[in-house]
Amino acid sequence: MQFKQQVSSLELQPDQGGCFELTVGDELIYSKLETKEFPDEDQMIAAIAERIS
Repeated sequence: MQFKQQVSSLELQPDQGGCFELTVGDELIYSKLETKEFPDEDQMIAAIAERIS
């Protein structure tokens, strides 16, 4: 796991309507509702790494 030492918790919240949002702390860093597409794994890892490094 790439962020094993930096991430103290991870929470998945089910929702409706095709919603997929990725937040770090209180900062929204990706929204499928805004982009209309699901991010690939590399996009998510890069976005998280940018915020926690």
